Amino acid sequence: MNNITIKTAEEIELMRESGRLLASVFKMLDSFIVPGISTMEINDKVESYIVNELQARPASKGQYGYQYVLNTSLNEVVCHGVPKTDEILKAKDIINVDITLEKNGFIADSSKMYVMPEASPLARKLVKDTYAAMWEGIKQVKPGATLGDIGSAIQHYAESKGYSVVREYCGHGIGREMHEDPQVLHYGVRGKGVELKEGMTFTIEPMINQGGMKIKTKKDGWTVVTRDKKLSAQSEHTVLVTKDGYEVLTLRDEEK
Repeated sequence: MNNITIKTAEEIELMRESGRLLASVFKMLDSFIVPGISTMEINDKVESYIVNELQARPASKGQYGYQYVLNTSLNEVVCHGVPKTDEILKAKDIINVDITLEKNGFIADSSKMYVMPEASPLARKLVKDTYAAMWEGIKQVKPGATLGDIGSAIQHYAESKGYSVVREYCGHGIGREMHEDPQVLHYGVRGKGVELKEGMTFTIEPMINQGGMKIKTKKDGWTVVTRDKKLSAQSEHTVLVTKDGYEVLTLRDEEK
């Protein structure tokens, strides 16, 4: 963990801009994502918007050999869902859209759940509670706190609601690279782990399962699903440690 980069004031300003632009992508999607469209249409719309409207780069495309600009994770898909032309959103679905954007050399990473109009009350509750769990983690962020404080807060909240926390995937440092140190676990023990310092930037992105925590990767090598076929949800923001707390760099208008 000696490789954690503390961002300068100039770098933080550039990361703010990347985060602001990424938030605007979700605002554009709010009216676009409806039953009847394909996950590939979401991918293509976002690629066009990032490249043509924002003059930025979709940072996921080409990363680790991935050929799309985002992940679309429906229902029991935990993460890394691959967009497809024949995967059509239905009225009862929930979907996580996970997008990265690079502008002026710095990357922002965020994801948002979209709930279709006929989704069940239990699906809606999972989405709401997952979002709240992410914020329980974010609220721990300040200089002198630890990564364990973040993980513990998320785990305690999620498990108190009867859910399980996925262990295999975590948040991560972010900046010039999409994945930097440190790793940010969504479970843990208060007071343990790396101490937070002003100028650190990382993602907090819990994946919360309705059932058990066990997962498996499908044959495509990307798509991760719950083993028990129960629903999973995720929320993600890019966060900066400030001198007296935190700043969410990817905060969307509806969250302000």
